[in-house]
Amino acid sequence: MTERPPTIPPTQWSPPNRHGAVRESIRESGPPEHPPSGWRRLFNRRRAEEDEAVVRAPQAPQAQLADPLALNQYPAPEIARLIDTVRAQIPGPRVIAFINPKGGAHKTTASVLTAASFGVLRRRGVLAWDDNELRGTLGLRAGTARHGRTIKHLLHDLPELEATGGPYPEELDAYLRRQDDGCFDVLASDEDPRIGRLLTTDVVQRLARAVTRSHQIVIVDTGNNIDSDNWRTIIERADQLVVITLPREDAAFAADWMLELLVEDGYAAKVAHAVTVFSTPAPAIEQAAYADLAQHFASRTRAVIQTPYDAALDHGGRIDYHALSPQTRDAWVRVAAVIAQGL
Repeated sequence: MTERPPTIPPTQWSPPNRHGAVRESIRESGPPEHPPSGWRRLFNRRRAEEDEAVVRAPQAPQAQLADPLALNQYPAPEIARLIDTVRAQIPGPRVIAFINPKGGAHKTTASVLTAASFGVLRRRGVLAWDDNELRGTLGLRAGTARHGRTIKHLLHDLPELEATGGPYPEELDAYLRRQDDGCFDVLASDEDPRIGRLLTTDVVQRLARAVTRSHQIVIVDTGNNIDSDNWRTIIERADQLVVITLPREDAAFAADWMLELLVEDGYAAKVAHAVTVFSTPAPAIEQAAYADLAQHFASRTRAVIQTPYDAALDHGGRIDYHALSPQTRDAWVRVAAVIAQGL
């Protein structure tokens, strides 16, 4: 049995400087160091130098952690029951895959809001993993950038980390972006479009083993290519599938087609155990059309939930939890509770 190396105090530990080759690749193929405009310019302004030592601040006691969902200390009885469900103990680490092959179906928004709901109620052990092979935006929408490292840097160092018997939680800290409010971590995707070639079945399995060493709830924002190795591997590993869709025929059709293929490929049990979440993209929707779609997905998956429209999510940038309406916050706690019932 491999012995775990001695733990180095957080104030003295910094990640090894093993990113030279990765930085060269980014310089050759990535965007300019200082984009003149747009959200990437803001991102670069926030990100730290990659050679800068990363020291994680000690975890705050539960009573001192921020409450980004602004949950009332004395919630209504129904919400209190949902909160208890989210906080319930689970027997081991669980991987939750958010899926829909159509872009713009709100997978990333749903991943961030569900991770926040789990994180603020469970207080620790929650990770949002951006498994998009082509420049996912979960890191941007989650709004945290204590450093600029991404999944690409973790892949580069993974063999060396595994050679120690790890990675251990303190080693993974160098590659995860901790939320400012302290409720969940993010493993961000990379801007390099070539990263998808590295996400083979074996690599994604190793990544899943690594992150489930330190996190009990791993929420995966999947990409749109259902034939890619990384997408299929996450489906195989997932303990719970969450179908994210809009109350529109195009998004719902793509989701239904995906479920049909999963059933044909032997995942009928996972499909039947899945949760369907309808994200509302506009203040008003065609209720009759939504009712038909909801009824259809209720016949295919174990639960169907509708989340309300919220103008605070329209801009597509960083999600400000304090700007969300109480109805939106409660709805995503409900989503987390229904997911938790299946874990």
